[in-house]
Amino acid sequence: MIVGMIVARVLAVTALCFAVVAHAQVYRWLDAKGRLHVGDAPPPGAREVEAVSVARTAGEPAEPYALQLARKNNPVTLYTTPNCPLCDQARQLLNARGVPFSEKSIVTNEQVQELVRVVGRNALPSIVVGTKIQDGFADTLYEAMLDAAGYPKIGVLPARAQQQPASEVPLGPYAPRRAPTQSK
Repeated sequence: MIVGMIVARVLAVTALCFAVVAHAQVYRWLDAKGRLHVGDAPPPGAREVEAVSVARTAGEPAEPYALQLARKNNPVTLYTTPNCPLCDQARQLLNARGVPFSEKSIVTNEQVQELVRVVGRNALPSIVVGTKIQDGFADTLYEAMLDAAGYPKIGVLPARAQQQPASEVPLGPYAPRRAPTQSK
């Protein structure tokens, strides 16, 4: 009886602690030497203090701080086109590494003009990581860009399953090639 009451109290206190931690306020700030710190309260004189919410809904996985920082400072945008095997490989690399990214499918002439404005030429796939641009697909170059931007290495984050976005009807030479139909 007494052991059961003790166990019940320990469980109640533990649950209360977890509830408090789940809604705790966390701050990020820079010290006088420009080093980044994270804690529950910034010291007097801290620069660039930023409140960071750590409250999550039940079942939502916590996003590692390194990933949050990389996403904020170096967002990833992948430019692709339908029926492009190299575009599929680029998407698979990002998904395998667990990198969140936005994907823009280039199918219209206006989208091609935007691609040329952003990337500098019409080359697909192309990736933009922060301010760095890589046209074409080379897995080692993509990995190096992600490493330099602070994204966690492969295996640290769970793999993603982001699919190719639905696209508009392609125009001009960017239309997907179809296999010729055979007449009977």
